[in-house]
Amino acid sequence: MSFLWSLIIGGIIGWLAGMIMGKDIPGGVIGNIIAGFIGAWLGGLLLGSWGPVVGGFAIVPALIGAVVLVFIVSLIMRSMGRNRT
Repeated sequence: MSFLWSLIIGGIIGWLAGMIMGKDIPGGVIGNIIAGFIGAWLGGLLLGSWGPVVGGFAIVPALIGAVVLVFIVSLIMRSMGRNRT
């Protein structure tokens, strides 16, 4: 049950990061979950583990890490789109 809870929280974090940045995360729900997990890892590396913890995620660093990840992915996707034309 904790794995399912982690997937849900990871998806919510990824979705919120996309909403904050105003960008769509490629891959839909799966992309949101991946962005949430990678964002939590990135945020934990950069900011440590502080703030409320839900589903194994320190929410504030995870959300900040996911926002940074969405920003980087959007830059990469935009540069790939320019190279095609």
